[in-house]
Amino acid sequence: MPLKIKPTGKDKSMLILHFVVFAIVTALTWMMYDPHNGHWAYPWPAWTTAAWALAFLGHFCIVYTSYEDKGYNVYRNQQGKD
Repeated sequence: MPLKIKPTGKDKSMLILHFVVFAIVTALTWMMYDPHNGHWAYPWPAWTTAAWALAFLGHFCIVYTSYEDKGYNVYRNQQGKD
């Protein structure tokens, strides 16, 4: 059974940085959104918010749910990388 990879301090800090930048940019994007004085307008920030949230979810999964790949070293040797 492959072992779960424990996240390092750098992995955790980069995840936190990703979240902070995501939160700031998302807040600024939604503040720039102008719904034209109460009338309906296309909510364009929803696309960037959803895409970035999905990217953050992927980053979170990479940090906290990664397992070692025992065949990685064999692959590297076959590719001539080591």
